[in-house]
Amino acid sequence: MHSTFRSLMVLVLAVLAGPARAQAAKPQQPYGDTQERADYIRSHYTKFEYRIPMRDGTRLFTAVYVPNDARPGKTYPVLLTRTPYTVAPYGLDRYARKLGPNAQYEKDGFIFAFQDVRGQHMSEGEFVNMRPHVAKKSGPKDIDESTDTYDTIDWLVKNVPGNNGRVGQWGISYPGYYTSAGAIDSHPALKAVSPQAPIADWFWDDMHRHGAFNLVLAFDFFAGFGRPRPQPTDSEDWRRFDHGTPDGYQFFLDLGPLGNADSRYFKGDVSFWKDLSAHPNYDAFWQSRNLLPHLKNIKAAVMVVGGWYDTEDLYGPLRTYGAIEKQNPGISNTLVMGPWPHGGWNRTDGTALGDAEFGFQTNAVYQELEFSFFKHHLKGGDKPDLPEALVFETGANRWRRFDTWPPKQVREQRLYFQPKGALAFKEPTAAEESFDEYVSDPNKPVPYTMELTTGWAKGYMTEDQRFAARRPDVLVYQTEPLTKDLTLAGPLEAELWVSTTGTDADWVVKLIDENPGKMPGGSRGDDDEGKRDRGHQQTLVRGEPFRGRFRDSYSEPKPFKPGEVTKVRFTINDVFHTFKRGHRVMIQVQSSWFPFIDRNPQTFVPNIFEAKDEDFVRAFHRVYRSAAHPSSLKVSVLPALDD
Repeated sequence: MHSTFRSLMVLVLAVLAGPARAQAAKPQQPYGDTQERADYIRSHYTKFEYRIPMRDGTRLFTAVYVPNDARPGKTYPVLLTRTPYTVAPYGLDRYARKLGPNAQYEKDGFIFAFQDVRGQHMSEGEFVNMRPHVAKKSGPKDIDESTDTYDTIDWLVKNVPGNNGRVGQWGISYPGYYTSAGAIDSHPALKAVSPQAPIADWFWDDMHRHGAFNLVLAFDFFAGFGRPRPQPTDSEDWRRFDHGTPDGYQFFLDLGPLGNADSRYFKGDVSFWKDLSAHPNYDAFWQSRNLLPHLKNIKAAVMVVGGWYDTEDLYGPLRTYGAIEKQNPGISNTLVMGPWPHGGWNRTDGTALGDAEFGFQTNAVYQELEFSFFKHHLKGGDKPDLPEALVFETGANRWRRFDTWPPKQVREQRLYFQPKGALAFKEPTAAEESFDEYVSDPNKPVPYTMELTTGWAKGYMTEDQRFAARRPDVLVYQTEPLTKDLTLAGPLEAELWVSTTGTDADWVVKLIDENPGKMPGGSRGDDDEGKRDRGHQQTLVRGEPFRGRFRDSYSEPKPFKPGEVTKVRFTINDVFHTFKRGHRVMIQVQSSWFPFIDRNPQTFVPNIFEAKDEDFVRAFHRVYRSAAHPSSLKVSVLPALDD
């Protein structure tokens, strides 16, 4: 799921086969799309195409690449990827340019299987986005992604020559979801799975953030992916949506109310957009698409992978790891979180993102462990040195290993909003009611990035926030310069006391690391040994929006009463970040984050997809910071060894 659908599909195809690792004596090829690699695959693998029958009779198209020397006595495990995108290129004479997560897999030898999921491209049946899991099955008609995976694996190990009876599964993003689903009630041959940036609950992954709609992501994705496919097709042509401008902010502002998307562009042709419009709340439609409660009876070893700067699926890997850990005691279950955007561990070298630099190729450690993970469980290789959690500590720029995630040693503290934009670990003492106020205008929303793009930006996750801090509709709170390093490890929780002159409002909370203007000793705020002057840079660490109507229930929204002080509390995805000595911790609060998040009209309407132009009104918002109403951010502090 990027700036255009064409770019989406380029990345999807990269996910299916993965980029090459650097060889020891060669410079790294981040994307791995080299002619040398393609020629190696063409010379060393034989391609087959099968239509594998499911228990209900539906046949799923599967492309299988078998090493040329596979034979009795020389066998290989199967590495499976199931995808809703495409297993193209189609045809026995047309080969993929990449097969494994990186080139090491192809040279070591695996049988690679790629499957169009039910109802997509060359597979029969009806496609259902995030098909609900059937917990209790009574017959062959009760199918879901776990049964389709089970039946696929069963057929592969019984019919593909040269396999050793062991299967692994992996995938990124939507294919990551199919990997998670395939692990449920695991087939005995499924020995290792790696859900990477997996969708876990589509209300929370991709489509919404605490009920606030992910406009640019959903619009751009479904403008191409959501078009109907009534019959199996081997067409590899993809419809590219033309925004008519490189300026996504202006395009989506000109779009107006959400209802215009269908009337102007989709013309009733994108069925899931109609589902989105009909289900703005966390109702049974969305609840049935929550895979987390069903991640049970998993027998395979698991490695869950995610990126701290994944704008699409950060919720998914954290919650998938937690659900598997809780519901499958005793299995091998590892969490890997690095400083990557969506799929960045597989598509970049991981040295930098946006305004953050990490100092080295952070994906090298991960790729070695991933390969060792699959080789151990599928080919009997050496046991990998895997901790329970391998996580990258941003700010300090280093890998850390923990027995649990979040670490057991963390202690909860609160950063409280103070007068004059201050922020401190002490409660405000003002007896009188005190607050900060700003005007929120949905016709002039705060941009989420300065990048000129019609897609959803990646670099914004670490972008310098000074462009926002200087706006009058953004509140800024910051600590004094830190006298020693401060490490946060785990989830955050915002607790805001607010009021509004409107009847609805969004609240966006951003955690920011502000570099010093001048370091102790007289040097500039420059963390890269003279490479770059970062004086006063406000680097985004984490941001999260909350749609205020859902403050009591995500399924039963309610309006604000104008002028009434109200508590808004919501969790924010985990961080693992060190604010270094001399830096400041900053929090920014605002009420729009456009066009990543759609505009709240600030007039309560039961369904924002049905809001009219006249519903979008300016409103005065207040954030309180008194003893009676102490707004704060709860953080998980990891003590230093000498504390």
